[in-house]
Amino acid sequence: MKLIKSTAVLFTLLSMAACSSSEDTTTEENEVPEVGTDVPAVYSKIYGASSITSDGTYITIKTSGTPEYKSVYYPTTNALYEDFSGTTYGGYTFRKNPNTISSFEFTFKIPLNPVVATNHRATSLGAIGVSLNGVPFFNQYAGPNEQPLTDEFQSFDKYWGHPTANGMFHYHIEPLYLTTVKADKSALLGFLLDGFPVYGPEENGADVTGLDMYHGHSHATADYPDGIYHYHVTNSAPYINGNGFYGTPGTVSQ
Repeated sequence: MKLIKSTAVLFTLLSMAACSSSEDTTTEENEVPEVGTDVPAVYSKIYGASSITSDGTYITIKTSGTPEYKSVYYPTTNALYEDFSGTTYGGYTFRKNPNTISSFEFTFKIPLNPVVATNHRATSLGAIGVSLNGVPFFNQYAGPNEQPLTDEFQSFDKYWGHPTANGMFHYHIEPLYLTTVKADKSALLGFLLDGFPVYGPEENGADVTGLDMYHGHSHATADYPDGIYHYHVTNSAPYINGNGFYGTPGTVSQ
């Protein structure tokens, strides 16, 4: 009986390993992330995470970086592939880039209690934060030397994201799925690496105004009734973040 039981356990483990190596590694919309008991409740809104923990200084968020909705950038063999030939941000006629979405093992480590930095560090190319569905935020540039996004707008999918050459899906601008399907345009959308939250383009039913050079401002929000500095996405440059991080950024690895 012991041998039979051990064999059954081994078969189960091998089956799990086979599933985890499948091409279809997308995040299921109804999955619930593993959230540590010492993690503030606001972070449980990051529904695209696989785990969210805290060591008392940093919040650690692990995600695959894959959107849960259908996109033209999934491989055609993936159940979430959907053809798209419409218009994108700014009325651009969509033109697909040659890349496809891949799954990663992101670890975002952000300050639990963010504070304004003495020296504001510039954002770099690559992930500068994490959205609620686990997809990374990128800055306002298409490449090195501050290349504008002008030619990239046309490659954004119907929810305004696209993948890099290595398959890293990301948002440079408003994550439209979060602001029109999951919530609304005044909702919490995620966090930048410095720990400060990112909100949508509206407040009190109107387009947000009065943002500082880092693309944010301070006041109470539904998630932070005592007030906090927070960023806003807008429909013009710099879209998500301005002249660097307001606070001191943590780290991201993949």
